[in-house]
Amino acid sequence: MMSPPQVLLRLPRYLRASGPPRRRGWSPSLGSISVGSWRGQSSKSPAYWNQVVSEAEKIVGYPTSFMSLRSLLSDELSNIAMQVRKLVGTQHPLLTTASQRSLAEITELIHTALLVHRAIVNLKELQSSDGPLKDMHFGNKIAILSGDFLLANACNGLALLQNTKVVELLASALKDLVQGVYHENSTSAKENYITNDIGISTWKEQTFLSHGALLAKSCQAAMELANHDAEVQDMAFQYGKHMAMSHKINSDLQPFIKEKTGDSVTFNLNSAPVVLHQETLGRDLWIRQIGEAQEKGRLDYAKLRETIKAGKGVTSAIDLCRYHGNKALEALESFPPSEARSALKNIVFAVTRFS
Repeated sequence: MMSPPQVLLRLPRYLRASGPPRRRGWSPSLGSISVGSWRGQSSKSPAYWNQVVSEAEKIVGYPTSFMSLRSLLSDELSNIAMQVRKLVGTQHPLLTTASQRSLAEITELIHTALLVHRAIVNLKELQSSDGPLKDMHFGNKIAILSGDFLLANACNGLALLQNTKVVELLASALKDLVQGVYHENSTSAKENYITNDIGISTWKEQTFLSHGALLAKSCQAAMELANHDAEVQDMAFQYGKHMAMSHKINSDLQPFIKEKTGDSVTFNLNSAPVVLHQETLGRDLWIRQIGEAQEKGRLDYAKLRETIKAGKGVTSAIDLCRYHGNKALEALESFPPSEARSALKNIVFAVTRFS
């Protein structure tokens, strides 16, 4: 049986599609944890994140990103898959390995489909510099059809795994994704959404739905496919959950911690540093700061960014990122030491290093 860390390594690869984190180095207190050649290295550029993921890929034996997209158009891979399906109902170990790889690709397909659907443009907010209306409308149609195509293939692959619990887990993850994104869109559509009073607890709940559920439940499903018990499945779920949360907070922090940031930068006003800044400051003062950052009816993000950086929101978000990273590491401690477990730890360190 493949070890839990080896199985989990097949899943976090799709995070690369979200954009590699860009950060400065921070070395946690590792004690006796073995992290190989990554100890103390800085992560100031996307190259660090890509290198960590690439090292993990070598352990599972194949390159990652968008493998499943190529598979959709590959006759050779389709023929191999057809032969592997003949093993369904047998105890051949190749079947388990093939199923775990399929699950990883299904997870990536779902995540990619979500990114494609998020590329849909609000035509009411178009400016003349964005391009002709008919072209933007056509682009929206392509985004919808492409995302639906990927989701349809993911659902087909999920059915071929012939495991009802795995289907249930991934279906619930997809439901969580839709619910989380719907809430994000309905909130941002309100004219006064920048003054919404949202606490960090609510932010965590919403972020888990839109960014954490897919990885967490995919990790749990991988353990189910490998015939591990409920306790191991729960630890895999915890790793995926906290890894995804840490990754999201790291992404939210980038506009505030980059060494060079242009004046044209924008950021989500419901991102972790902003929510924590608002929670620390209080609603009245936050509304006042929003008003002070307005110029000619438009929000000056550069000015507001400096105001937020002067508060405690950024440092609190860094602490929260490290907290979730440590919880992910705690979950990994339940697995026996191995090269795969070290690689999973390195992925966590890649999103929790700050200067």
